[in-house]
Amino acid sequence: MPQLKDRLRTDLTAAIKGRDELRSSTLRMVLTAITNAEVAGKEARELSDDEVIGVLSSEAKKRREAATAFDEGGRAEMADKERAEAAVLADYLPEQLSEEEIVALVTAAIEQTGAAGEGMKAMGKVMGVVQPQVKGRADGGVVAAEVRRQLG
Repeated sequence: MPQLKDRLRTDLTAAIKGRDELRSSTLRMVLTAITNAEVAGKEARELSDDEVIGVLSSEAKKRREAATAFDEGGRAEMADKERAEAAVLADYLPEQLSEEEIVALVTAAIEQTGAAGEGMKAMGKVMGVVQPQVKGRADGGVVAAEVRRQLG
C-alpha cells in the first residue's frame, strides 16, 4: 500500500473532522483522480508513490491553468479558489526545483548527450535525459522552454 495515498486518506479524514471545506474537497478530488488512474487501462492496479505524485502533479497543473484562465476571464474569486486548491496539493508534492536548478540540469543534460551543436533536432534527446530527473518537481512546460532556450 503506497504511503502517500494512505497519508492523503488520513488527512482527508482529519479535514472532514476539522470541517476544513477547501482541504477536504481538494483531497476528495485528488483521491478520485488517483482511483480513476488505478482503474484505467486493461486491469485495475495499485499506483506506486511515484505514480501518485504524477497524478498530484497533473492535478496541480490543472489548477494553475484554471486559475490563469479565470484571471483572464475576470473571475478573480474562482481563480483564488483554484490557487488555494493548488496550494493544498503542493503540500503533498516534492519540493519544486528553482529556475537555477532547472537551468543547471538542462545544461548538464546537453553536455551529457553532446547535443550542444545540434540545435532543436536534439530537443527529444535532451528532454529524455532531463524529464526523469525533474518528474514531479518541475512543470514540463518550463523545462521544455529552458531546453529550447539553451538549444536555440
